[in-house]
Amino acid sequence: MKKKFGFTIIELVIVIAVVSLALILFFTQKINVDAMTRDERRKTAINAMYYGLEEGFYIENGYYPETISENNLKVIDPNLFTDPDGVVLGDTGCSYTYEAANCEDGKCKEYTLRAILEKEDNYIKKNRNN
Repeated sequence: MKKKFGFTIIELVIVIAVVSLALILFFTQKINVDAMTRDERRKTAINAMYYGLEEGFYIENGYYPETISENNLKVIDPNLFTDPDGVVLGDTGCSYTYEAANCEDGKCKEYTLRAILEKEDNYIKKNRNN
């Protein structure tokens, strides 16, 4: 009797199922890791804006601006005003918001910086000085 070499259909189906499961798990984890990376970029940008406002703008001027941009917050990298989706702070759909409060003649006493995150609750920083 001659031996036959090769795989049975059952063996092939099992291998295809295992490989498919591994690919599904890989891509699911990749999507999660990519979202967490974007969230970290958002937090980094908000922290940079926060410290730019507190350690730069407020110390120099004694108040907070009504709006922020690369024009009045020059101490941080201008690219940080653009979120990971490519939308600039102040534009519709941006995951960053700056909300000034208690303002008079463009000089504000309070603000809230916010980033909308994908995998966590919103990341919020409020003014330190009053």
